[in-house]
Amino acid sequence: MSSKIGHVFSGIRPTGHSHLGNYLGAIKNYVALQDEYECVYCIVDLHALTTVEDTLDLRQNTYEMALDLLAAGIRPEETILFVQSHVPQVTELHTILSMVTPIGKLTDLPTFKEKARQQPHNVNYGLVGYPVLMAADIVLYKTDIVPVGVDQAAHIEFTREVVRSFNYRYNTNVLIEPQMKNTEVPKVLGIDGKEKMSKSLDNHIEIAAMPEETRQRVMMMVTDPQRVKRSDPGNPDVCNVFSLHMILTPAEDAAMINVECRRAGIGCVDCKKLFAGNLNKALEPFRARRADLAQNPTAVWDVLHNGSRRARTIAEQTMVEVREAVGLP
Repeated sequence: MSSKIGHVFSGIRPTGHSHLGNYLGAIKNYVALQDEYECVYCIVDLHALTTVEDTLDLRQNTYEMALDLLAAGIRPEETILFVQSHVPQVTELHTILSMVTPIGKLTDLPTFKEKARQQPHNVNYGLVGYPVLMAADIVLYKTDIVPVGVDQAAHIEFTREVVRSFNYRYNTNVLIEPQMKNTEVPKVLGIDGKEKMSKSLDNHIEIAAMPEETRQRVMMMVTDPQRVKRSDPGNPDVCNVFSLHMILTPAEDAAMINVECRRAGIGCVDCKKLFAGNLNKALEPFRARRADLAQNPTAVWDVLHNGSRRARTIAEQTMVEVREAVGLP
């Protein structure tokens, strides 16, 4: 009998090689949650279609994301790891949930407005319905907990509303309202120090990159904008590099940087060099495991296919209940 205390679900987009924001904001948390929860993690390739027009790299990007998750410590013998499109029940549930979802609610969500602004030439139906598909992803697996950053809070609350609407309309309690669990690192800024780390903005640091490439990207990072000269005292409280030192640098060293920066005892260049070294050291085990896994791509795909079979079993059980509640023959 399992000693796990509940069910966790989360999906991650197949963007190819993960960056530091993906790792600190999601993947690291995914790994830790395995110790307490029954976890289901999904590479959401269907979601990716809403924002990409060229899918030539989609399969490879899915594989690269799987490599990152496995190298980071996802344990497929206990955790279900699969590809979204390999479980067709999710699109069936998406269709059914769309019947209890007001269109105005979807177009009012902040994430829709942001994406529509970013890609005004490609505001497609899938983009509008993205939150409904996300809700279907979550509730299909009887999810108790969804680990997300604060920027996804509106989507989780939307999912809860959809569940309530479905259960009320069809006089059932088949679907479970999930609870949100904030990640320890809610938001990781990119090397520009302004926007959330993103490949599309080219402000990212890939975690699978070679050490020298990582060092070069770190040296491009924006620090305290008010610190113009080396002799100027800095303010670590507004420095993006220091915020990452607080996560990845040993506490004693981070405390030293905090003091020395404020009295101009250490410059921004030295601060970034220290961080680059600590980041590369922290990523060494991940990179070694990833290189080892990459020697056998077939084994990686086998993990995903096996995960899909396990996910479909759960999904079909849920859909039997959903169809019965709706009254579908």
